[in-house]
Amino acid sequence: MPIKSKAQRRKFAELLLKGKISAEAFERWNREAGDAELPERVPPKRSLKRKKAPARRKPASGSRKGSKPAKRKSR
Repeated sequence: MPIKSKAQRRKFAELLLKGKISAEAFERWNREAGDAELPERVPPKRSLKRKKAPARRKPASGSRKGSKPAKRKSR
């Protein structure tokens, strides 16, 4: 997992000082990032949620012209 931003590099350095990660892990991640100029922060990924289609409204019964009420079954 290479470091992707300056803020991430600072956070991992802080974790290293607190002893929550090993020096080897920090160096490996830092090395994978290379000496490229990193952005201050990386924007969060956008989720790939599908937008729901708006619900269709059913017309009220008997509201259309010429519509007839439903027939009842006789027993």
